[in-house]
Amino acid sequence: MTTLPQPGRTLVMGVLNVTPDSFSDGGDYLDLPAAVAHGFDLAAEGADLVDVGGESTRPGAGRVHLDAELARVVPVIEQLSRAGIPVSVDTTRHEVARAAVAAGAVLVNDVSGGLADPQMLAAVAELDCAYLAMHWRGHSVDMQSRAVYRDVVAEVIDELAERVDAAVSAGLSRDRLVVDPGLGFAKTVAHNWELLRGLDRFDALGLPVLVGTSRKRFLGELLADEDGDLRPPKERDDATVALTALLAASGVWGVRTHTVRPQLDAIKVGGMWRRG
Repeated sequence: MTTLPQPGRTLVMGVLNVTPDSFSDGGDYLDLPAAVAHGFDLAAEGADLVDVGGESTRPGAGRVHLDAELARVVPVIEQLSRAGIPVSVDTTRHEVARAAVAAGAVLVNDVSGGLADPQMLAAVAELDCAYLAMHWRGHSVDMQSRAVYRDVVAEVIDELAERVDAAVSAGLSRDRLVVDPGLGFAKTVAHNWELLRGLDRFDALGLPVLVGTSRKRFLGELLADEDGDLRPPKERDDATVALTALLAASGVWGVRTHTVRPQLDAIKVGGMWRRG
């Protein structure tokens, strides 16, 4: 049975977007050789998992056809897995999850927590893999209109608890589950910061927590220039590293990032702070 990786520190999931339209690196790794080479680079830098995705989930993004998503991710996963690199698949479709696990993926990273595809949870329960359920309120095209909360931390925890219950009811074992608060997904900038400050409250779920802050818009707004122009995505890495250190100090199970080596340095700092 596939179990969750436990590297003895905060885990690093390295992002590999095989897409033309992801907010940070869309188009950089769309062809197979470039994608595989980047996956090898992420692994060489120390990524515990390489997270391969074939459909952008940036705000406003539309869906891609199932066949296109499969064609983007399966060959990459096959080559990386064949080389012994642990791979996860970033998908909301059960068909892609099945094909990815057959190609060697060990974890399904579902940003919808099973809500986008009613067959996802049952499918994953049949597979020998772990499952990451993110908080989600709708597809990228209109998700920001759903960013309405009275208490964002409490409501995200409650809605994730419902997804965990649904996963367990579908047959998934709790020791294979991870949750993600879904920063930037149906969240305002203020909501993201509230969730980060309230991460200790997620202990109530009794599950490992992964957080994705890498290059996200709320960091771009924090670092905006005097004219209000956002810092470009690839220039938000230093701020991401700062957050990774804080997250490691808080004891999160994992972070999802576009870079690896700087994050591992930050995790060492945060881990020492926590142990001290």
